[in-house]
Amino acid sequence: MAVLTFATTPFLDQKPGTSGLRKKVTTFSQPHYLENFVQAIFNAVPALKGGLLVVGGDGRYFNDGAIQTLLRMAAANGVGKVIVGRHGLLSTPAASLLIRRHGAVGGIILSASHNPGGPEGDFGIKFNAANGGPAPERLTEAMHAASQVLQCFYCSDSQDIDLGSLGRSQLEAMQVEVIDPVADYAGLMQTLVDFDAIRDWLRAGHRVRLDALHAVGGPYAVKLFEDLLGAPLGSVRNAAPQTDFAGEHPDPNPVHCAGLVAHMMGSGAADFAAAFDGDADRNMILGRGCVVTPSDSLAILAANARTLPQFRDGLPGVARSMPTSRAVDVVAARLGFDCYETPTGWKYFGNLLDAGRIALCGEESYGTGASHVREKDGIWAALAWLNLLAVRRQPVAEIVREHWASYGRHCYSRHDYEGLPLAAGEAVMATLRGKLAALPGQTVHGLQVSLADDFSYTDPVDGTVSGQQGIWVALADGSRAVFRLSGTGTEGATLRVYLERYLADVAQHAQPAQAALAEVARFAAQLGDITALTGRVRADVVT
Repeated sequence: MAVLTFATTPFLDQKPGTSGLRKKVTTFSQPHYLENFVQAIFNAVPALKGGLLVVGGDGRYFNDGAIQTLLRMAAANGVGKVIVGRHGLLSTPAASLLIRRHGAVGGIILSASHNPGGPEGDFGIKFNAANGGPAPERLTEAMHAASQVLQCFYCSDSQDIDLGSLGRSQLEAMQVEVIDPVADYAGLMQTLVDFDAIRDWLRAGHRVRLDALHAVGGPYAVKLFEDLLGAPLGSVRNAAPQTDFAGEHPDPNPVHCAGLVAHMMGSGAADFAAAFDGDADRNMILGRGCVVTPSDSLAILAANARTLPQFRDGLPGVARSMPTSRAVDVVAARLGFDCYETPTGWKYFGNLLDAGRIALCGEESYGTGASHVREKDGIWAALAWLNLLAVRRQPVAEIVREHWASYGRHCYSRHDYEGLPLAAGEAVMATLRGKLAALPGQTVHGLQVSLADDFSYTDPVDGTVSGQQGIWVALADGSRAVFRLSGTGTEGATLRVYLERYLADVAQHAQPAQAALAEVARFAAQLGDITALTGRVRADVVT
């Protein structure tokens, strides 16, 4: 074996987004593209030299070869030890746990999360810091800066490591330990959730249906729900990870999980269902005849936190991303704990969690998490809901209705305009910013604006300021519209429009969300000149 030096030149498009660098597989397959960004990580994180690194991915296409390249480069850059999941698999929350449990310098996660896979699909790579959470902006900026001045990268000429067998091996001077990707995570879950209560609930005849969407969450779900909790064999569907997710979109929302939604709306529905995304950090929660919005899920878990052993002493606080509905704010105000509003991106929750200011957090994009790791955690969210059902002994839909009756209903929806030319998406945002100062007091499409702002966040722990994080417009009746360009896609731009309307009157709670939000949706489309600036007369995906 030998360490080789390869001359290279920078790629101008290697700026990480909210969850690392995501591009098409065809982009990552270019000579030196993956190697350049990996080398930029090593250059930006000098503590990795001689340190411990956790490595894993969601098993999508290109994952196997990328991990072998990463391991050879880690050895060439002097990493002391790498812990890697068997077959290169690790869910994102499991990777966060391993970083924290083993005191690693950080972790490299190969995943494009909820984006499609396969040879024509997407691939991604991100670095998680020593706290187990996504790299903060100062670190992703350092990686980008390093990638732009790169002149060479280092790589061992060693053979591939056998990632199918548990155990330790040597690569140059670096030790490689292949571990069971599920064991540590499953052990932790049993300390956070009342498994005995859930087993009793299942033995009483209740049925569950979990959909792993052919992704990495499958082995975790089988181990926890079938092997440890005793749900019948087959309760977990699509459990075998596939490199192309069987040609499906591994995004747990009603649009991409239409079959699961149809099952839960039918006469033979299970009592509880959940779906998980590509790297098992996102979740969708369903009950019989009921799809729970992510915003409501966060609020209901917060209101019932003490039913979980993890939160038996209560919550110090909660946090949500700015576009997420304010349902959890109402819970926090009534129950007397803090509520923080952050930009979109899980990294913004990290300081709050590390400082002990919050123990529960969530985003509208089907992400829910807690203080046990520094990532959103889809499997945990499903277990937390099962714990709640086992304690309250009520159907999901009844729990949701009672929550609305007590706290009011925050009708909520997200309208995505996908694959826009970047210039069109930026034009909408620029148009909105140009209107902001004069908006308060104006009437648009029959609705009066009370407040409007371009969201800026000052981290209460370290004082870091993050500006231009999305435009929000509040209406006199308490409704809200939020606009932002997404940083998680790989093609063009995605304009996301978030709509919210608060309904205090129980008599109004049964109406469909899109009907309740129709006027707010027309207001938002007119305010942003969306049709004129993008050519789109309707959103591509409505959730």
